[in-house]
Amino acid sequence: MSTLAEIGTPARRRPSLLRIGLWTVFMIVLLAFCAIGYGYYVARSALPQLDGHVSISGLSGRVTVTRDGHGVPTIEAASMEDLFFAQGYVTAQDRLWQMDVMRRFAGGELSEILGAVTVRLDREQKILGLRAAARKSLTMASARDRSFFEAYARGVNAYITESGMHLPVEFKILGYMPKPWTAEDSVVIANQMVKDLNYHYFFDALNREKILARLGPELTDDLYVNRSWHDRPPTVMREDVNGPDNTPKNNDDEDDDDDSPDNAVTQRGTPSELDPAVNGSNDWVVSGAHTVTGKPLLSNDMHLGHQMPNLWFEAHLKSGALDVAGVTLPGMPYVVVGHNQRIAWGFTNVGPTVTDIFIENFNAEGAYQTPSGWVQPEHRTETVHVKGKSDVSVDVKITRHGPIITELVPGETRSLALRWTLYDGLRIPFFDVNSAQNWDDFTKAFSQLDAPGQNVVYADVDGNIGYHTTGKVPIRASGDGSLPVSGADNAHEWTSYIPFDKLPSVYNPPSGIIATANGRITPDNYPNSVSAEWEAPWRTARIYHVLESGRKFSSADMLALQTDIEAEPILFAAERLVYAVDHAAKPSARAKQAADLMRSWDGRMLSSSAAPTIAENSMRELRRLLLEPKLGAVPAEAGTDPDSELYKEIENRSLNWKTYTWLQRSVWLENILLHRPKRWLPEKYPNYDELLTAAVETAVTEPQAPKDLGSWRWGTFNAVEIQHPILKRIPIVSHWSGPGVKEQSGSGYTVKAVTRYHGPSERFTADLSNLDQSTLNTVTGQGGNFLSPYYMDQWQAWYEGTTFPLPFSAKAVQSAKAHQLVLEPKQ
Repeated sequence: MSTLAEIGTPARRRPSLLRIGLWTVFMIVLLAFCAIGYGYYVARSALPQLDGHVSISGLSGRVTVTRDGHGVPTIEAASMEDLFFAQGYVTAQDRLWQMDVMRRFAGGELSEILGAVTVRLDREQKILGLRAAARKSLTMASARDRSFFEAYARGVNAYITESGMHLPVEFKILGYMPKPWTAEDSVVIANQMVKDLNYHYFFDALNREKILARLGPELTDDLYVNRSWHDRPPTVMREDVNGPDNTPKNNDDEDDDDDSPDNAVTQRGTPSELDPAVNGSNDWVVSGAHTVTGKPLLSNDMHLGHQMPNLWFEAHLKSGALDVAGVTLPGMPYVVVGHNQRIAWGFTNVGPTVTDIFIENFNAEGAYQTPSGWVQPEHRTETVHVKGKSDVSVDVKITRHGPIITELVPGETRSLALRWTLYDGLRIPFFDVNSAQNWDDFTKAFSQLDAPGQNVVYADVDGNIGYHTTGKVPIRASGDGSLPVSGADNAHEWTSYIPFDKLPSVYNPPSGIIATANGRITPDNYPNSVSAEWEAPWRTARIYHVLESGRKFSSADMLALQTDIEAEPILFAAERLVYAVDHAAKPSARAKQAADLMRSWDGRMLSSSAAPTIAENSMRELRRLLLEPKLGAVPAEAGTDPDSELYKEIENRSLNWKTYTWLQRSVWLENILLHRPKRWLPEKYPNYDELLTAAVETAVTEPQAPKDLGSWRWGTFNAVEIQHPILKRIPIVSHWSGPGVKEQSGSGYTVKAVTRYHGPSERFTADLSNLDQSTLNTVTGQGGNFLSPYYMDQWQAWYEGTTFPLPFSAKAVQSAKAHQLVLEPKQ
């Protein structure tokens, strides 16, 4: 009987277990729906009020906020302080969490909300002292400017107070509340922008030092080329735009390989390589002689790292005589790039050498050597607050040159001090820029911009155009900042700065065309060094090629140029590779197939094309084959995944072929392909045709190359990836929190300069014949809340290369009105 009982018992339990299982599944689903519903409620409750009236403490008068169909606000106030108060309030409505993270990132305060994972980054920011520099800048600011920054901060804080518990969902997820905003927070965000654009060049100086020690001066000079006959300095009018200028070139005929192909393509361009550094931008202006309206057109697209939400916040600010529209930096008052009722302007990065490395000599007592004796360094104590862990104390040693940054350089043991213009204090002249009415006002305002150094193009409604270099650029006792130097003497000290009126500039040039794209801006025989590392000249050359075509341009033509994907440099590389395969002794069938795909290519970096993928990968392999015999391979212990932390750590600590990261490495490769110098030909190859063929062979047989080379799509290989840093980790929500990964056309060397994580942060064209015909779009949209209708409403236009009008006149603003909010003083 016991046996029967044992058999029968499980049969009686099965219905009960099934019911329990079903109830469990039901409860899980119910809890999931509740969680989604709660998350939706929290996110939706944080959406800003766009219509009606709001009473706010801190205002002295009524302010109207009129938003258009893309959420772009026109803010009108009777006083300047109310205007900037409202700008802070309105920006916080859409971007509060982004603003908070930006100030935390800049100030080294992320670990307070994210934990130990960001301690290393926070230490870097504390050592560099961006917040300490912000405090110094504020003490230098005029009473007027401080009052505007403080008004902006009060506006942000008014919104924080008003929101109460209905803050953006990211605050709920991370479990913290925002601290009150301060004027210092605004300046530290500006300092981070300076770091993004003008800081990193000294790493190449340190790499150059290593390579010089290994290779000697001749080969190092080859690698660290800093000029090209393709350069188009904006102040130099070229008589023959179809040929090279008189820039000296080292032809070194005795060292040239005689098997170099002799054909017309040698005058067309240069190769590109995979994953070039592109923090580049484009700006240009053409006079009325080149436009369909007879008035200037000015265009600007600043290329920066992608983020979600996108970097810029569009706004139109009006108070009294001030009437200015364009892009603003969340957390900062004023308009950074745009136009007012009379003038327009745009930026590209100069890339000046403003971060020098001094090697300090410390003795056993902790003092460092100076020409006047041994001196004890200053100390700045910083604290990194870490969520869930003990605070981390950071002792920053500071010499007469700047902070000791040794721990920020992998593998470095010497005491390296950083001399940086940022440490002199930062003047922020954008109120005067926004108010400028003519060229004189404009240049006077920009003479006060200390950093980041920018190429500024200008146009006005009277038909004038102009260009001026901006920013403080040091004059040194000797040297140009391209190598680290001893800090024990005064041989390389900064003695002064290049006077603003001596920086390159031009006003109403006879050509009626001015363009910059981060390339060389100094003419031959310019007396001072501005940059030891210009960007490669290819985008600048392409822009001039189009603008000098003799056409009459419209705003639509400007957008077409901003989205141009023709890459003559890469086409030239493909032609050289094809020539090599055709003349090699025994190329494989796969190499021949690759050559045939490149042979029929038209030079456009289309997402659907395979030829640019083959050419780019082949040029990467060519660079490796040239450099590895001289600089070494990446150590085997790094592994095979170049994206892993171990690989990056070992790669950065050792001298190897990837140590060479020069911005003009493509110009070096052009010289190699044009002149085929024997000093660079590896011993294992009898000639350059065999070398180039080997590069193709390696590229098309690597594991990532598909069996069918024709399917190796460039768009997949060079896709764009944009996602929200927090919401991307949440299932279901991640589908709406950012564009994700998308194929894209263009490359690092096309006018549309794009890589996976960088690209145009905005596209702007000012039409000085009718400012209401000006256009502007950002990457994704105005909103920071993923449920906002303005969170990604601009993405399709950015991705497909279209844009939107920027309403400016009172009539246009009213015509475009979608929402109107009135801010009133609380009684």
